[in-house]
Amino acid sequence: MKRLQLPSWLPIDPYILLLLGTVGVAALLPARGTAADVASGASTAAIAFLFFLYGARLSTRDALGGLKHWRLHVAVLACTFVIFPLLGLAARALEPVFLTHSLYTGLLFLTLVPSTIQSSIAFTSMARGNVPAAICAGSFSSLAGIVITPLLAASLLGSSAGGFSTDSLVEIVLQLLVPFVAGQIARRWIGGFVIRQRKVLGLVDRGSILLVVYVAFSEGMVQGIWHQVSPARLGGLLVVEAVLLAVMLALTWYGGKALRFSREDRIAIQFAGSKKSLASGLPMASVLFGAQASLAVLPLMLFHQMQLMVCAVIAKRRSHDPVEPELTPEPDEAIRTAVGTGTRSG
Repeated sequence: MKRLQLPSWLPIDPYILLLLGTVGVAALLPARGTAADVASGASTAAIAFLFFLYGARLSTRDALGGLKHWRLHVAVLACTFVIFPLLGLAARALEPVFLTHSLYTGLLFLTLVPSTIQSSIAFTSMARGNVPAAICAGSFSSLAGIVITPLLAASLLGSSAGGFSTDSLVEIVLQLLVPFVAGQIARRWIGGFVIRQRKVLGLVDRGSILLVVYVAFSEGMVQGIWHQVSPARLGGLLVVEAVLLAVMLALTWYGGKALRFSREDRIAIQFAGSKKSLASGLPMASVLFGAQASLAVLPLMLFHQMQLMVCAVIAKRRSHDPVEPELTPEPDEAIRTAVGTGTRSG
């Protein structure tokens, strides 16, 4: 889907509007009784199908081919699964003054979710960064997130995520990991079809996520958990998320400079290391939080739109950065460079 631009520097993802519309439908017409059971079963099947498609689409060979740029990928993974969660834990000090316990739990879950692939690639390309590195970084993050996100949730969220037991771990494996592995195995037979039908299957992806959102928010409405959230609390959440995004954008950019990455690599690190995936996070939250998933995914939905708007502005500005011309070394300097250690690429 094309993004609406109102104005051109302020993108509004139409999918966010669909998500908000789905939340509205769930608020007005929540699924109850038998309808809720049917919707819940369909949501479970949709989550499994989503991760099957993720596995079928992801080229493991291409991802492994990017291991030669391991320093960049380690930096992105560290931002996604170490620095983000540490900032999430630090935000606990804001409870209960700025955030309720439920909103803080959702914020902490947001920091555990893997990075995006599509938007990281798009913004890296727009800013004239290292696109192949962004593709591999996003792929690594998605692969790692299937395992790391549930494990981090188990250790950091505890009972807030519905209580982690052997049964819940088995459910995660069956709903997320097994379909993903099945998709990877089936890729050799259906990979071509998946690539050719990317747009159609993309609509299936998004439709499945809308179903997951409807079921989660329906359960929240039936249980009355939305009475726990006031406009002031939502405003506080937006402020906290804006600070979180600003900190990560600064750390990824200036941290990449401190580690002596090239400009192109720093762009890939910034856009891959500062984002969180709505497509991966929503199904995971549905499995981890159950009836509490509606409040748990609210911070992620808000952060997703915020990161798109801010990163679009940054990417556009980076695209206008002057490109420094490569200077031809003098003969004596060229000789010294040839016999020396050389220049290490990022």
